[in-house]
Parts: sequence; structure tokens; C-alpha cells
Amino acid sequence: MSNELILIIAAYLLGSVPTGLVLARVVGGVDIRTTGSGNIGATNVSRTLGWKVGVLTLVGDCLKGVVPVLLAYRLGFTEGWLALTGLAAFTGHIYTVFLRFKGGKGVATALGVFLAMSPLSVLAALAVFGLVFWKWRYVSLASISAAAAMPLLVALIDRRGLIFLMSGVIALLVIWRHRENIQRLRLGTESKFKKS
Repeated sequence: MSNELILIIAAYLLGSVPTGLVLARVVGGVDIRTTGSGNIGATNVSRTLGWKVGVLTLVGDCLKGVVPVLLAYRLGFTEGWLALTGLAAFTGHIYTVFLRFKGGKGVATALGVFLAMSPLSVLAALAVFGLVFWKWRYVSLASISAAAAMPLLVALIDRRGLIFLMSGVIALLVIWRHRENIQRLRLGTESKFKKS
């Protein structure tokens, strides 16, 4: 088996580690899937167990994207294999093998992937996230907006075709994973973020 395939499998398995679930059990003794929104991501962890555990979840999920992509760079992978490695880590998070292929929404792991691949695009996307969150106080809306902007930002700043294609797939999946949030936003029932 080639190094590329080994790393893609490893990226998926690393991405599959449910950081929020593990931290919630270790720190708070709770199954995060049974509290709040039921999501294993940083927002629900933060609402349930406080911002410190939420930040740890965010960092852990982000590293699941950063580490395999940086390793792929170090091994000299071509653009296509880099894109597949990033996509594997992201897919592992949203469809984790450890939770019967039910995972998080992928925002933090996508952030990690793009931090390693296109950091300037991430800065611009974070500006989009920050502005939307500041205006409306919805983490979901800010995440969706940043995800939707990412392919355009990658096209303008990074200009690598296969990375652009990967960013489009990730953006679509992030938005798809937020479909229930979108429905609640439309109905006016989505929870706004409040400091704990």
C-alpha cells in the first residue's frame, strides 16, 4: 500500500476521533450526545460544560485537520493527494466510524484542514464568521456563511484547482450538516450563543 493511501486512511481515522464526546465524558462525566443540541462539537460542549472545555474541543477537532495535512506536505504529496488527505480528515469527523458514522458538523476540522493548506483564506473566512456572529449571535449562521465563502476565497487567494474543488465539497457538506439549524433559523427558533 502506498504512503498516500496509508495517510488517507490514517487521516480518516484521526478525523473520526470524537473529541467533544471524549472530553465531555472525562471532564464532565456526561454523554454530550444526550445534552443540549446533541451535537459532539465545540459549541454544544461549551454550552454544556463551559467555554474552557469548549475551547479544548475546538482545538482538538482543529488539530485533526491540521496534523494529517501537514504530514502530507512533509511527505511531498501532490496537490491531489493533499486535497484527498484533507477531505479524509474532514469526512472522518462528520461520519466517524467510532459512532456508527454519525459525527459532528465539521467546522473545526475543516478549519484545521484549511489552516494547513490556505491560511490566508482562513483569515478572510474568520472575518466573515466574526462579522456574521457579531451581527446576529448565531454560531450556526456564522459557520454556514464562512463555509459558503471558503471556495471563493480559496479561488481568489490560493488559486489551486484541486484545493478549490476540495473546498467546494467541504463547504457543501458543512452546509448540509447544518440543515436542521437552517430550518430553525428560518423558523426563528435557533439558539443564540450566550456566554457561560
